[in-house]
Amino acid sequence: MDQGAASRLKPAPRATDNPLIRRRHEPTPATMLATHAPTTAPQRRPAVPLSNLYTSVGIETGLAGASPHRLVEMLFTGFVDAVAQAKGALHNGLVEAKCHAIGRATRIVDEGLKAGLDVNGGGALAADLSDLYAYVTRRLVHANLKNDAAALDECLALMQPLREAWASIAPQAGSPRA
Repeated sequence: MDQGAASRLKPAPRATDNPLIRRRHEPTPATMLATHAPTTAPQRRPAVPLSNLYTSVGIETGLAGASPHRLVEMLFTGFVDAVAQAKGALHNGLVEAKCHAIGRATRIVDEGLKAGLDVNGGGALAADLSDLYAYVTRRLVHANLKNDAAALDECLALMQPLREAWASIAPQAGSPRA
């Protein structure tokens, strides 16, 4: 082989020549940042209990074929469950769980029940419900900030009659109870 042909031949590329494949000892942007980050123990996320997975699947299954009436009924049930979880967490001093549960209850009221109201077409009843939901939201925020179990009880007491009234009209709404 002549020298001209030898100079035209390139050696086969190695995996380490690829800029996308780094050698083990070469730092990556993530490892460079990690070396400059404060050294703290890694935070482990608590394992999700299996019962929560079953509950999630049950909710998703219920949503798939639910009527609008049933969806509102599920929101009321979710609200009561969230407030009960918040009360338990408050009693046990579990701040993060309390905040999560109250946040969930607040979202159910604001993004579910209140957002679903037709204030323009619903007349005085829709306006009154909107005001009630706004008040319940304020009381939930107060309960969260002040660790006030009485405020949580008040929210339940205000929402429970609505939940029962909503459930009682299921036969007229054509919604089978599940």
